Amino acid sequence: MWIDSHCHLDAHEFGGVEQSRAVAARAADAGVAMIVIPAVDRHNFDKAASLAASVPNASYALGIHPLCVPAASEDDLLLLRARVAAAIGDPRFVAIGEIGLDFFVPALTEPAMREKQAHFFAQQLRIARDFELPVLMHVRRSQDQVLKHLRRLPPAGGIAHAFNGSFQQAQMFIEMGFKLGFGGAMTFTRALQIRRLATDLPLEAIVLETDAPDISPAWLHPARNSPQQLPAIGAALAQLRGSTPQLVATQTARNALAALPRLGALLPPQLYALT
Repeated sequence: MWIDSHCHLDAHEFGGVEQSRAVAARAADAGVAMIVIPAVDRHNFDKAASLAASVPNASYALGIHPLCVPAASEDDLLLLRARVAAAIGDPRFVAIGEIGLDFFVPALTEPAMREKQAHFFAQQLRIARDFELPVLMHVRRSQDQVLKHLRRLPPAGGIAHAFNGSFQQAQMFIEMGFKLGFGGAMTFTRALQIRRLATDLPLEAIVLETDAPDISPAWLHPARNSPQQLPAIGAALAQLRGSTPQLVATQTARNALAALPRLGALLPPQLYALT
């Protein structure tokens, strides 16, 4: 089985709820047993949760994305905590995310905005700790700073999404118990660093993701990405590693379940037994 550990299935690019459900159904037909939908701000908390509830092969996370931090307030953090408390009994709720730091977008690198990002990340790590939940982390050009926060406020594991740091940084995340997310970016021959990481890191440290509708694989770019592409992305990883798609599917699914333990209750027993 395949698990898409990071997919914005509720994004407007998919065209609406019915279209998103159809996308998930096509992914299921392709062998994608589970799709994790991370929220990005208070305005899609309900949308992510309700979509996951209506899609057999979907789950969700709640969080405030660093790109959404400029417009966010302390009330948003209070609302997030309240929504997490209300959702903790929902088996489809699996993590806090998407949270983290982004120092790629110029407007987010200004001192005041760096400070606000750090505050929101730390507060969301505290929520994750309080509810013993893993985290889905955005780490764009911020690996060292994210690691610093994790050392101060270590959550119950999780995933560094769309990982593109150094091998040394990767090892630090792994040593702290986190998995690293790889997707369509590694299918581009020019993405030398990502392809080296995907090839050389232990397979036990890797989870697969699409980040759909973004980060389309080479054969689809610049068209909209979809979770249906995950098996082909996994096959590309297998080729890089000189492995087989079956082995990559089984091990990366096992890794996703280790990073997001609540997923296990959502999978058919015969699939969960494979891991």
